[in-house]
Formats: sequence, C-alpha cells, structure tokens
Amino acid sequence: MDELMKLLQDINGDVDYTKEKHLIDDGIFVSFDIIMCVSGCEEKFGIEIPAEAIVEENFQSVDSIWRMVSSLMKQ
Repeated sequence: MDELMKLLQDINGDVDYTKEKHLIDDGIFVSFDIIMCVSGCEEKFGIEIPAEAIVEENFQSVDSIWRMVSSLMKQ
C-alpha cells in the first residue's frame, strides 16, 4: 500500500489520501488523475486494469483503489 500512496502523492501531493473517502464525488480526482492512477498502478504492480474496472467506486479512496489493485494482483 505504501507504493500506492507514493503513486497517488505523485499524481496530487496536496491531497491527504488517508482521510479522503470521496475522491471522485468531491471532484478531487478528475479523469486525467484516474488515467494517471490506472497507468501508474499497471506499471508499478504489473497488472492490467480492465475497462470494466474503471468505475467511480474503485477510485473513491486509497482503500478502494488498493482493493481493486490487490484483487487484480491475485488473478
């Protein structure tokens, strides 16, 4: 999870990802941030995030992103 936190900080260092639970709903994460997150996670964790996984609920918080990444790493 530390690697994910670093990736997110590189995308937007002004966000306290430990507290934010509504990145999409609150307009903190916009489409470009999601693309950067997907690309970074795929590279860093050696996974492929399928298009059907790129939905709001998977990018609302660091926890939801980590759940998605973890499940894809197990496949």
